[in-house]
Amino acid sequence: MGISFGSDPVREAIAGLLARLDSGETVDARAESKLVDLKEEAGRRDRQGHVLPGTPKNEEAAAKLAREAACMANTPGGGALIVGVSDNGQLIGADLDAEWLRHRIYELTQRLLTVEVAEAIVQGIRLLVITSPTAVEPVRFNNKIFWRVDDRCVEVDAATWHAKRMQVLNYDWSNDTSTTPISEARPQALAVARDFLLASADTSSEDLAGSTDTQLLRRLNVVRDGLLTNAGVLAFIGRSAPCLDYIRRDYTGGDSTARVRRTGRSLLEELAEVFLTMDAHNKMRHLQADLVVRQVHDIPRLAAREAVVNGVAHREWGLPEPTLVEHIGHTLRVTSPGGFFGGVNESNIITHPSQSRNPALTQLLADLRVAEREGIGVDRMVREMLRLGYTPPAIREIDGPFVRTSLVGDVLDEPWIAWLEGIRPPHESSDVSSLLLLHHLLTEGWIDERRAVPLIQLPIEETRGAILKLARATIDGVQPLLTQVEGVPDGAPAAWRLSPQAMDALTAFDARSNHTRPLPTRTEIAQSYARSRGRISSTELGSLLGVSPTNVGSTLKSLAADGVLEPSRPTGLGRGLYYRWVAER
Repeated sequence: MGISFGSDPVREAIAGLLARLDSGETVDARAESKLVDLKEEAGRRDRQGHVLPGTPKNEEAAAKLAREAACMANTPGGGALIVGVSDNGQLIGADLDAEWLRHRIYELTQRLLTVEVAEAIVQGIRLLVITSPTAVEPVRFNNKIFWRVDDRCVEVDAATWHAKRMQVLNYDWSNDTSTTPISEARPQALAVARDFLLASADTSSEDLAGSTDTQLLRRLNVVRDGLLTNAGVLAFIGRSAPCLDYIRRDYTGGDSTARVRRTGRSLLEELAEVFLTMDAHNKMRHLQADLVVRQVHDIPRLAAREAVVNGVAHREWGLPEPTLVEHIGHTLRVTSPGGFFGGVNESNIITHPSQSRNPALTQLLADLRVAEREGIGVDRMVREMLRLGYTPPAIREIDGPFVRTSLVGDVLDEPWIAWLEGIRPPHESSDVSSLLLLHHLLTEGWIDERRAVPLIQLPIEETRGAILKLARATIDGVQPLLTQVEGVPDGAPAAWRLSPQAMDALTAFDARSNHTRPLPTRTEIAQSYARSRGRISSTELGSLLGVSPTNVGSTLKSLAADGVLEPSRPTGLGRGLYYRWVAER
């Protein structure tokens, strides 16, 4: 079976130059082009020009290569550097550590550029090939933007770069036409695709599943002129290396009890096997609410699947590593090659418009009902985790770069689940912003719009609206869910806490389940409120705690004695007294 993705001019140019070098041909600066440049490691020559031994870590070389790699990335189509060849064609070799260099280039380009660094042995000499993908935003080096013009890098301004980018904005590697005919599609992959469609129980999906193989591929938009797109090759044939690596361990440091890492299979087949194995090791729990018994998994099934699909749909497919899925105890950790993309980062990932390196592949997975349509499933993961009383998913960019998603299904919070079911209107207990706000109110004791902005990742006006919407909700249609904190100075934003009635209802559910709930102490609430808002009064603290202001004076005085707060008057007495936050001055 001949698997072949669409032609890649950069890789073809690399292969051509390496073949010429390996044949003994002298390849010098005249062979450089817009796509490929020859480089030697900086600092490898003495004053007389003699070549010196290299080292695995060379900051001078890394800086110069980072500039050139950024230049290639800023050029439509990307480019590559062959390191270890002088301008006159001499094979000097490269001694830099490949992984160290890849990470240093990432750091030196403001964490915007993820390159591939591969070793190549030519005539017994080690070279490095640095391949830069096309940038989606300008990659600056020393606050300057460079791109390739013929065989050299020239500086351009941001406006020029963006204007050029607009001409190639619709480029999508996964939508490129490969050289692989549709006849190469694996029957097993086609069967899995139909299984995904039928499992959705959607009429249109059932109709699609009933198509012939050729019709199915065409209706999924992975065929062009009788050839599969790159997304089609990945999904229905696969690649030479595994797309996924699933590891199950019962506890941290334990031996693996299950492993899915297959070659010679399609992405869809790998996904199906990972889902099956993951489900088998995701313990089922029975949850009783009145006379109804529900089944829930340790890790919500929808959240787990979205995490895995997200790790393949939006990863950098130019890198050989598989998407790693570690299922350890009650934790699922998915690590995918490539950093955040298209302006998405940890602070906006819930609400940022969907961005993908691979729009055609992402759409294919959505059309097969494997992934959430038009999105990355992050809001679904957050919702499913919070509804069971778990902490929200942690989605972070780590060194490499990689994106790591962690879902921790620790102790199922049955009282919380029952309490959420009593909220009216019912949709508030499924709204992602409302769930994030309620989780914060319970664990921190209070909220205001400024603290809520980074939490629900919305602008201040929308955040204010989300809080007010939640404040109109009730417990069992009668009692208010939130109450406004009293004593807030005029002009300051309102602060909110869970109402006494809401807390009483949750406490009752806790008592029935013999559940001990950790709640913030008086001191912790007073400190977090004063730190965030700059001040606190006995009226505010009493309202936060649901007690009389006369019962909280000792807490405020104790914090003042510890130097955390200071009274607005030296005497610490009198009407209108409040305390200022001073701990970090």
